Formats: sequence, C-alpha cells, structure tokens
Amino acid sequence: MTGKEQRRIACIGWGSLIEHPGCLTTLGAWLADGPSLPVEFARESNDGRITLVICPQAARVPTRWVLLNQTDVPAAAENLGRREYAEATPKWISRSIGWWDHSTAEQHGAESDTIAAWATERELDGVVWTNLPCGFKSSRGKMPSGEDVLTHLRSLDASALERAKDYVRTAPVEVDTAYRRQIAAHFGWN
Repeated sequence: MTGKEQRRIACIGWGSLIEHPGCLTTLGAWLADGPSLPVEFARESNDGRITLVICPQAARVPTRWVLLNQTDVPAAAENLGRREYAEATPKWISRSIGWWDHSTAEQHGAESDTIAAWATERELDGVVWTNLPCGFKSSRGKMPSGEDVLTHLRSLDASALERAKDYVRTAPVEVDTAYRRQIAAHFGWN
C-alpha cells in the first residue's frame, strides 16, 4: 500500500447509529450487506431506552456497514467511541468498542471471529463496532427476558417512553428481533 491509498476501515451498525451518526465520520452511504449478528433490544441506556446490543443468546439478524474517513483502527475506534459516549475515555473505548485490524491480525469484542471473516471477504483493512454488554443498569451482562424489557418500558415516564419509541422505530426494519416483535405487539410501535 502506498501512502496515498486510503485504508478501508468500516463501521458496523444495527440501530440508531445508522440514522443518527453524530460525530462519526463516514464515507458514503450505509450498505445493507453487513454480517449477520446476534443482536437484541437488551440494554438499558443512560436515559432509560432499551437499545440494541450484541447478545450471544439472540437470533442473528442482518446488519449494515459504512466506510469511515479514518486511516487506522485505533482512530476509528475512538471516533465511534466518542459518538457512543461524548465523555468516552481511552479505557471506556477499549472496553466498549469492538475492533478487527487486518494489518496486525488482532481483534477484540463480541462476534469478532464472525466480523473478521466477513471483513476479509470484503477486503477491508479494519472494522469497528459497538461492544456494549446487555442488561439493565443494575445487572450489566445479564440478558433480560422479553417480559423484563416490557416491564421496564412500562415503568418509564412519558418523555422517556417517547425516546424509547423513537429508538425502536428508528432501527432498520430488517433488524427484526424477538423482543422488537414483543414490543411492537404490546405498544403498537411498528
């Protein structure tokens, strides 16, 4: 690779990141042929919403991906980390952002083997993705049941419930998870 060639670093997304990239510096549009990953509405966010995260127990669903305007994986991980959490520290980023780097053959995060194989097929130089654990704030890492998620959503005040509804509705339609269907049936959020 000459110094003038842009390394192909990608970001994988499955939720609000696609419609609301914030400070994430992308090149072009999101593509619909991302890796199939076990994603579910299974994490309580800081504002009470239930968000999509990788969960080993979940069924695999399609994801999307986009090239980033970054020249190396650490810079891409920092860029995604700051989009996910404005006050992200290097420690938070190292824990909460997954990555694969072709040049070092190193990887970190949930589903990194699946993502590395997918990225290799597309001749990418690196990939980053959100690597947050499932669970409620009081029980990070513990997969909630669908009924637990519904109970949590029913407990939200009107403003928080509206934000939760917007998040569910903003997720790509192909991210058709079991909990999304339960939420849609209970609240009518399609």
